[in-house]
Amino acid sequence: MKEDKQSAWARSIPLREQKEIVKRLLHYARPYAWQFLLAIVCTLFLSVINILLPKILQTYMDKYLTHLSATNQIIFFFVLIYLAATVMKAFVWFWQGFLFSKASVNTLQHVRVALFEKLHTLGMRYFDQTPAGSIVSRVTNDTESLFEFWNVFLTMLTAIFSLSASLVAMFRVNPSLAVFFLWFLPVLLLIIWYYQKFSSKVYRQMREKLSQLNTKLNESISGMSIIQQFRQEERLEQDFDDTNEAYLRTRFAMIRTNSLLLAPIINLLVAIGISFALGYFGKRSLSRPVEVGMVYLFISYVRTMFQPMIRMMDSLSVFQDGMVAGSRIIKILDNQELTPRQKEQANATITEGKIEFKQVSFSYDGEHEVLKDISFVANPGETVALVGHTGSGKSSIINVLMRFYEFSTGEILIDGRDIREYPMEELRDKMGLVLQDAFMFYGDIAGNIRMLNTDITDEEIQKAAEFVQADEFIQTLPGGYHAKVIERGSSYSSGQRQLISFARTIVTDPKILVLDEATASIDTETESLIQEGLAKMRKGRTTIAIAHRLSTIRDANLILVLERGRIVERGNHDELLAQKGLYYNMYQLQKSQQDS
Repeated sequence: MKEDKQSAWARSIPLREQKEIVKRLLHYARPYAWQFLLAIVCTLFLSVINILLPKILQTYMDKYLTHLSATNQIIFFFVLIYLAATVMKAFVWFWQGFLFSKASVNTLQHVRVALFEKLHTLGMRYFDQTPAGSIVSRVTNDTESLFEFWNVFLTMLTAIFSLSASLVAMFRVNPSLAVFFLWFLPVLLLIIWYYQKFSSKVYRQMREKLSQLNTKLNESISGMSIIQQFRQEERLEQDFDDTNEAYLRTRFAMIRTNSLLLAPIINLLVAIGISFALGYFGKRSLSRPVEVGMVYLFISYVRTMFQPMIRMMDSLSVFQDGMVAGSRIIKILDNQELTPRQKEQANATITEGKIEFKQVSFSYDGEHEVLKDISFVANPGETVALVGHTGSGKSSIINVLMRFYEFSTGEILIDGRDIREYPMEELRDKMGLVLQDAFMFYGDIAGNIRMLNTDITDEEIQKAAEFVQADEFIQTLPGGYHAKVIERGSSYSSGQRQLISFARTIVTDPKILVLDEATASIDTETESLIQEGLAKMRKGRTTIAIAHRLSTIRDANLILVLERGRIVERGNHDELLAQKGLYYNMYQLQKSQQDS
């Protein structure tokens, strides 16, 4: 499988696919079309000026300097007109670059925002299967490549305009000599075609290796504490070095390709063209005088014709980089691994919070079911606890209830209505989720509780913190509710982070509460502080709780014992103990561990 994936990335991008990529990317450039068009007009104007400047000097040399007929007025006139044309060229050149770069940056930002928004619509399955470093590479490196990618089109237009203008000027000056330079066109097209075909494969490999490099870096930084704990620094350094070496090899392959097919071969064509022009005029001088200005003019037109070609050929490597980056971006934009969809006319409102599972089955991969025929009812205000060994299906029930994944068969009802009849916004507003690992964002504590919801006041934040017993430790922090939170909240204990997570959930006053082993990572002292808060949180709310410590769910109305995706036992704490089944064994094991 890995080899197939690598070979897919290594293949060259077909011309039809390149056209589709450009077409798709043009959609994001459309809002800034007028800036691109003005830059193109400036490019056309520059091509005309580049043709006129040598003509001015040719006229000055052949008509006046050669014949010794120049006067002060004539000298001043040609100096002034040449200077004016040069200043105008600089002015137009500035606006060409400014407008095109501005439009390119705007387009880049448009694509990046669209990509970021798309990522928020993708289902959890996509993030389960895609490394975080690869996603970061697409949002940062690949979108950044589009800036230079758009500038390639400006370079190509400059080359086309210069080539066309130079050929027209050559035919006006000397048609027979100009015909010779027409033969350079198929040679240029052949070089461009071959380079484009070969370099796209190399660039595709290079971008994939860079993505792997970012993935390694992201994993190492995220798991630094584990790496140091298990003394894996040397092994991971070697692994990173191997990946970096593979990326370096693809870089060298691209450098070799560019060194052979870009500027050197174009400069060779320039030398051939100038040599032929010099030979032509030299041969002609044997029978009649040749004007010096004419020789200068024709050589200038040869350079004007080919110099933009050098820049264009240099930019073809950037073009391939942009094509590969564009294809990777489009793969995300076209990805259909979306969050589960609600019905089109979904407008129901959660009022009571009754939850009912009816013969629900679910599979992550579409082949192996992790939930099999799950059925239970959680009445308003009741607590239903889920217990079982690792892999029994507890978190999967939460995943389908929260609509992170689409279940395969059966029904999930809330207040007697299909869960798909509720807008996703309604589900998120009325269902509060507290995970085992409390994630905190960079900022302050108040911001982590508010979660960008400007409707939540500071008073509501403090009341929510007091409700879950978090206010006591928050008030001791420098700045209180505005105490700084660094990345992932690593400066706070796991218990403190969990308390803040509780406050974050309760401040929205959800109708349904979902606890995914919310006390598993909390120390015994902190747990005793929040049990009262948990009891308050559950009061008047339907609660679905995954329990790691069975002692915390003794008061649950219903306990479901799961094994291999099935409910094997159900009842309250006393009833399950009386059955002396799996729950009884689990409880006795935990009790003996606590006693010891």
